Amino acid sequence: MIRVRVGPEPIDLAAELEKAEQGGAVATFTGIVRADDGVSELRLEHYPGATEAALEVLAVEAIARWSLHTATIVHRVGPLRPGDRIVFVATSADHRAAALESCAYLIDRLKTDAPFWKRETVGETKRWVEPRTTDDAAADRWK
Repeated sequence: MIRVRVGPEPIDLAAELEKAEQGGAVATFTGIVRADDGVSELRLEHYPGATEAALEVLAVEAIARWSLHTATIVHRVGPLRPGDRIVFVATSADHRAAALESCAYLIDRLKTDAPFWKRETVGETKRWVEPRTTDDAAADRWK
């Protein structure tokens, strides 16, 4: 089962985890907005329809590659503050290695393959967040 949701609603970890629990192992990742360099707001924008489709492609690939029971990706958009949950990824499989590896795969790949745009506010300055070479390197290890 694949679950992909993109929207401004807060992420309910307990509800998402309950839906993901199948098989013998569940791996999860929760991303939290950091206040690095004084960031007071992180605003995410996406391309409705295309973003969800890109995330679903990644989930389909993960399910096929690791024979998963479930792959869940929930990503928030809109204005977020430090401490807010920004993304939740969960995978379930019969064994922990498949659950853990596939969860890492989805995290690494969504950072580079899903169309999101991030703009951070530091003081009075608003700036777009550029792609990072470390994210590209993390995604490349799965090719």
